[in-house]
Amino acid sequence: MTMAAGPDWHPHVTVASVVARDGRLLLVEERVDGKLVLNQPAGHLEPGESLAGAAVREALEETGWHIRLEAFIGAYQWTTPGDEHYLRFAFAGVPVEHEPERPLDAGIERAVWLAPAELRAQAARHRSPLVWKVAADWLAGRRHPLDLVKWLG
Repeated sequence: MTMAAGPDWHPHVTVASVVARDGRLLLVEERVDGKLVLNQPAGHLEPGESLAGAAVREALEETGWHIRLEAFIGAYQWTTPGDEHYLRFAFAGVPVEHEPERPLDAGIERAVWLAPAELRAQAARHRSPLVWKVAADWLAGRRHPLDLVKWLG
């Protein structure tokens, strides 16, 4: 069903990164409306920032990990039950260096490494259906060149 959008309609543009090490995925536990949920390192695109740059920044701010992006996984569109609209751009990356003493973003309780089966088993704790969909696409081998996503800065 398509609904007419007014002139002030703006979807949330977000990024997320699937970061793998030793068969485990880097995730964050964060408090949302009092609940502890799981998400990839993810967040909103900021003005003047490329999508890839936002993904690297969000990973560092939410986990303390510097990452290197290796591929673009895909673009995802989702509408919440509350009619919030999200566009998520997901990337695949590898951990490069950890800053364990770095303070994490507000709301982030901790970074955790989970095996894919552990993540799937905790579906009730996923922040949104995007969490597993992005992970499943990565697990299925969906990788596209980073230059598929252009920034004309």
